[in-house]
Amino acid sequence: MNLPSELSDDVSAFEKRWEEPALRAWLKELPEQLARNMSEQRFGDLPRWRAAIDGLPRLDPQSIDLNASAITIRGNITASEQSQLEVALRGLHPWRKGPFSLFGVHIDTEWRSDFKWNRLDTAVEPLNGRRVLDVGCGSGYHCWRMKGAGAREVIGIDPTPLFVLQFKAIQRYASVPNVHVLPLTLEQLPPKLKAFDTTFSMGVLYHRRSPIDHLTDLRNTLTPGGQLVIETLVVDGDEDRVFVPPDRYARMGNVWFLPSPSALMKWMRKVGYTDIQLVDVTQTTVDEQRTTDWMTFHSLVNFLDQNDATKTVEGHPAPKRAIVTARAP
Repeated sequence: MNLPSELSDDVSAFEKRWEEPALRAWLKELPEQLARNMSEQRFGDLPRWRAAIDGLPRLDPQSIDLNASAITIRGNITASEQSQLEVALRGLHPWRKGPFSLFGVHIDTEWRSDFKWNRLDTAVEPLNGRRVLDVGCGSGYHCWRMKGAGAREVIGIDPTPLFVLQFKAIQRYASVPNVHVLPLTLEQLPPKLKAFDTTFSMGVLYHRRSPIDHLTDLRNTLTPGGQLVIETLVVDGDEDRVFVPPDRYARMGNVWFLPSPSALMKWMRKVGYTDIQLVDVTQTTVDEQRTTDWMTFHSLVNFLDQNDATKTVEGHPAPKRAIVTARAP
């Protein structure tokens, strides 16, 4: 199976840069993984998304800001080029994580992902010179913020090809080295890779049938003493409180376990993490997650009880999210 052209530069960069034996060994199977996970036989919309990428105009950026609320690329652009750019970017709908601003085209994503970044930024160990993994990264918004914060290398993984191509659309103009988004799941990484100084898992744990396995897999990505940053849906309660939705939760069918923050930290201790710190607990609001022109499907307001915003449409506690940091043994 041939390596997709949009990922060939990533593999070439890894071949030149990766020196650690575990990463060099992964390179032997990585191209086949990427090819399989970006197969048009598996994902029928890929030709349409790739056509959108091909429709991006050639533009010369004059400045790139990875530290603003919106990842921003500026440069001279004609009205015709701006229209062509917007049409191509809209061909990659829906845009869920962001926002981005490209040559005056503002991509107002479903999630104001900068809100989450602001909640965790000061609690995360400085990323200067660190190799970082972002699990379930979506279109890579937080990957850009991590690179802007000084990370030496950022690898984002997400199994959805659309999100990979959204990242590639931004990277077409940003051309920032050492930041990548790959079509992979955490389970597809080599076991006990232990190659990352910091690993983020944000908005993933509650989608896993086995949260303990997820925490273990995350631990195995980290170098000894490396930092985990985990963000997930939680419920109120003591360390024995775990909510298992009987059916859907906020109209999501793939939500399995919602622990209290204390229960999550108990799980993490059991897996072997140390220096476990609760950083933040925040109720998700319709300012942070909402329908926009760039994500026109239902969003949080449609998932809440119209008469009681403290409950989901199913009558469960409304979404509340916690951020916890810890250190690998």
